[in-house]
Amino acid sequence: MITNSKKSKSISQLNKITLSGLIIALYVSLMFFTQGFAFGQYQIRIATSLYSLTAIFPFLIVPMGISNFLSNTLMGGLGVLDMFGGLFVGILTSSVVYAIRKYRLNDWFISIPIIFGPGLIVPIWLSYLINVPYKILAISIIIGQIIPGVVGVIIVKQLKNKIQ
Repeated sequence: MITNSKKSKSISQLNKITLSGLIIALYVSLMFFTQGFAFGQYQIRIATSLYSLTAIFPFLIVPMGISNFLSNTLMGGLGVLDMFGGLFVGILTSSVVYAIRKYRLNDWFISIPIIFGPGLIVPIWLSYLINVPYKILAISIIIGQIIPGVVGVIIVKQLKNKIQ
């Protein structure tokens, strides 16, 4: 016999899986429709603003990495290093966003990992793959991540009181 608590727990798990799938699809779709400037010199990846959702839904940490992995696989074209690097950056950045929320820091701190996570880590392998100096790539990606960082904070501010 299934008790009410077990039934609601399985529904909750189903909701987590469903939301994870929807967010992965949204991330990849955003990357597809913005790839004209998401892979350019200033890599404005609006999809990375979705990392902020882990402040509200910590179970999205791994799906954020999977989202980045899939978008780099389908649209990046730079190979295995870029694919798994994206997975790592997605998980790490999302984890730091969650930690900011867990320790009840100001919501604006959420923009920091969204800007500097990809901005400082991605150029490590990207400089090797495309033969451009690390510093140039880091500055370029950091500038491009400012908009997603701000958008991420706005997403959290709009959703946090409505969902929790």
